[in-house]
Amino acid sequence: MSTYQEFLARKQSQVPTIGRAVTESDVHPILHSWQRQIVTWAVRVGRAAIWADTGLGKTMMQLEWARLSGRSTLIIAPLAVCQQTIREAAKLGIRADYARELDVVDEPGMWVTNYENVPKMNPGNFDSVVLDESSILKQSDGKTRSMLIDWAKQVPRRLACSATPAPNDPEELTNQAEWLGHMSRTHMLAAYFIHDQDGWRLKRHGRLPMYDWMTQWAVALRRPSDVGGDDTGYDLPGLEIHSHLLPVDVVPDGQLFATELGGVTGRAEVRRLTLAARVARARELVMAEPDEPWLLWCGLNAESEALAAAIPGAVNVHGAMDPDEKARLLLAFGDGSIPVLITKPQIASLGMNWQVCARMAFVGLGDSYEQYYQAIRRCYRYGQTRVVHAHIVLSDLESQIADNVKSKERQASEVTDGLITAARAKWTGVAA
Repeated sequence: MSTYQEFLARKQSQVPTIGRAVTESDVHPILHSWQRQIVTWAVRVGRAAIWADTGLGKTMMQLEWARLSGRSTLIIAPLAVCQQTIREAAKLGIRADYARELDVVDEPGMWVTNYENVPKMNPGNFDSVVLDESSILKQSDGKTRSMLIDWAKQVPRRLACSATPAPNDPEELTNQAEWLGHMSRTHMLAAYFIHDQDGWRLKRHGRLPMYDWMTQWAVALRRPSDVGGDDTGYDLPGLEIHSHLLPVDVVPDGQLFATELGGVTGRAEVRRLTLAARVARARELVMAEPDEPWLLWCGLNAESEALAAAIPGAVNVHGAMDPDEKARLLLAFGDGSIPVLITKPQIASLGMNWQVCARMAFVGLGDSYEQYYQAIRRCYRYGQTRVVHAHIVLSDLESQIADNVKSKERQASEVTDGLITAARAKWTGVAA
C-alpha cells in the first residue's frame, strides 16, 4: 500500500466526535423518538449530516441540534425558507431572528439568514452553523460552494441537512464531506472514485467502504423505519404523474425534420415556439379544477408572464421581486390565501411546506433532477392527505429532457439506498 493510500485509510478509519453528549430527554418532546435519537447522535458527532426525505422533520431536528450545540448558531437557508424556519422555531419555544447585516449578530442566540448574506457574517461570531438544503454545495467549482466551505472552516460545529445530498451524481457527496471538514474533495475523489470519459464515478470496490465511512457522520432515511422508527402516519396517499407531450409543428434550425432538440440554443428556440401551446394546456388543467389550489412551475419569464395573464387570480412570484415580498407571497400560498401560484424551481423548490396543494404542473422542464424532485415534494410530502397530481407539459420534441431527468433519479436513488443499507444495523439493530 502506498504512503498516500495509507494516509487515506487512516483518515477514513475513525471520524472524531467533537460535540457534546446529550440524551433524548434533552430534546423537545414534540419530536418523535426516532427524531430525538438522530438529534442526540448529531449533537454528539458535532459535524454531522441529516439527509432525510421531505416531510420527515428536518427543520425541527436542525433547530434542536442548533439549540443544543452552541451558544450562538447561524442557520443558513434559501431565502424563501428563512421565515418558515423562524415560524417552526417558535413552535419549539426557540427565539430565532433573521439576520441581514454583520453588526446585527454580536450576541449569543439563534440566527437565520439566506445564502446571499453569508459573506456579510463574521464566522468568528458563531460556534455552530446549520446548512439547510445543503445540496447547494453540488456546484463542484462554483463560487457559492467555495464561499460556504471557506466560511464554515472557522465554525467548530456544523450540520448539513438535505433530502437530496447528491441530486445529479454521487461525486457531489464530496462537497458535503468537505464542508463538514471530514475529507477534502480531492482526497475523497482519489479514495473512492475514478475518472473516465463520462466524468467521475464510484470505483466498483469503493462503494461499500465509502458508505461505511460516511455512516460515522451522516444518516440518510426515506421513512422512520430506516432508523428504527415507526412508520405510522408516514404513508403517503399517492403520486400520479401525468405526461402531456404536445404535438407541435416545430423544426429547430439546421434540421430538415424535428428529430432532436440540439444544444442550448435549440432548446431555447423550441421552448419559445411551443410556449403558447403549453400555456394553453396548463390553463385547461387549472380551469378544469377551479376549486383546487394549483402550483405552476416555469423556467422562463415568458412562460410565467403568459400563465399569469391567462389564468384569473394567479400570482407570479418572480426573481425581480423584493425578497420580503417573495417570502410573504410564498407563505401566503401555504396558508391557502392564494389560489394559483406561478414560480420557478430555483426560487421556491426547496424547503417550503405546501401540503395544502395537491395539483401542480411543470410548464416546461429543465435537466435538473433535484429541482424536479424538490418541486414535487413541496406538495407530495409527509402530512399530505390527498393524492398529488403532477402534470408535465412538454412538446413531444422535449421528451428526451424527461428521459434525462429519470436517469438522474436512478443515480440519486442508488446513493440513498447505499447509505441506508450501510447504516441499517447501527440504527435498527438488524443487519442488512
